[in-house]
Amino acid sequence: MRRTKIVATLGPATNTPEAIEAVIRAGVDVVRLNFSHGTHEEHAARAELVRELAKKAGRVVGILGDLQGPKLRIARFKDGKITLQPGDPFILDAELANDAGTQERVGLGYKELIHDVKAGDELWLDDGRIVLEITAVQGSEIHTRAVNGGVLSNNKGLNRRGGGLSAAALTDKDKEDIAAASSIGVDFLAVSFPRSADDIHEARRLAVEAGSKAAIVAKMERAETMEDATRDEIILASDVIMIARGDLGVEIGDAKLPRAQKCLISRARTLNRAVITATQMMETMTDNPIPTRAEVFDVANAVIDGTDAVMLSGETATGKHPALVVQTMANICKEAETSIETRKSGHRMEDRFERMDEAIAMATMYTANHMGVRAIATLTESGSTPLWMSRISSGIPIYALTSTDAAARRVSMYRGVYPVKLHEPLKDPKIANRQAVELMMDEGIVEEGDLVIITKGDLMGIKGGTNQLKILRVGEHQNG
Repeated sequence: MRRTKIVATLGPATNTPEAIEAVIRAGVDVVRLNFSHGTHEEHAARAELVRELAKKAGRVVGILGDLQGPKLRIARFKDGKITLQPGDPFILDAELANDAGTQERVGLGYKELIHDVKAGDELWLDDGRIVLEITAVQGSEIHTRAVNGGVLSNNKGLNRRGGGLSAAALTDKDKEDIAAASSIGVDFLAVSFPRSADDIHEARRLAVEAGSKAAIVAKMERAETMEDATRDEIILASDVIMIARGDLGVEIGDAKLPRAQKCLISRARTLNRAVITATQMMETMTDNPIPTRAEVFDVANAVIDGTDAVMLSGETATGKHPALVVQTMANICKEAETSIETRKSGHRMEDRFERMDEAIAMATMYTANHMGVRAIATLTESGSTPLWMSRISSGIPIYALTSTDAAARRVSMYRGVYPVKLHEPLKDPKIANRQAVELMMDEGIVEEGDLVIITKGDLMGIKGGTNQLKILRVGEHQNG
């Protein structure tokens, strides 16, 4: 079974029931709704369709709402696009109308840019496809010359090489989108361009006030977030981090991305947070039916590094082969997971545990890895115990048995954890072990003679109450 999860972005290519059902059956674990595009009504309709089709397929699929964040973009051109040659002068004009761009100048979506830059700075547009060197800042105008040539079209994103832009992470649009995401009932809420932990705390506060229980995802895409003094604070403030390699690569330089990715994955797992690796993972499959070998290596390396999930963007939002790219990525993940590196772990071997449920989770994984246990079943209300278990690298499947939809969808992001939605809570602790084993037997997860571990609490249905670990042999489990 594949342990690494797949996040897929929905868009025009996945806008019909048939297309969404196909990617679900191909193996998608979480779908991404990109709030940079589309209306609230369109996102709500997609979310409802995803849940309906996931239930039909017998799957649990989480929903991630991705906020747009500050509009670090140029405005629009009269003719839709221009072509720049190396050395061409070009002006970014904060006072130019949004649709009045010409060969000589274009307006700005982020008008405060004139206060954040100076002569000698580099601006990278469209993920670095166009690089502009600033020659002067005069009033509302940023004068530049093109370092490289190419086509520049409407609304392309921009970054200052090295970071340092002052734009706030949460815009007025984001605050409206948080309220909409709450009404949709997203399971994960991603914050774009956070500068510090305060941005994550504010997003969580706004989500809670709107009635949302979504896990908060911090998108690591600013140079500031890679500084040692702040990185842990942002990770700890979030539930999940996303390594957004496009904007991050522009700000810190592509050559630094591999080390940054490995560092972020390792640190997130150490701090008991889930992690998504994103951007251009299978980009050539937007048009082609097969990936490049470099893309195969990219996905496999993220899996070997320990990422919880790998994400598809344009490949499934606008690509020609949405279901095929999901299936191809799933196959790469499964093959990478056969590597011995994915089953070794020294996680928290020297730490002291302050919580009983966390200690039970760690003891479970140590025992399972040294006893030939076939499967682990954890009865959970919040999803915390399976999260802690999943931080230990292991090939042993962890089944999160829960009666709540929210917990089932949240654990859909955790590596090696498989949600099992119970029709009703297992309330009687005296018979819960037997019920759990029989449920796994009915699902074909275990068979007679297998060793299994069950974790639960004395008081069933209480969050944070896991305090029991029991080893059972299937076929001898009737006595509990």
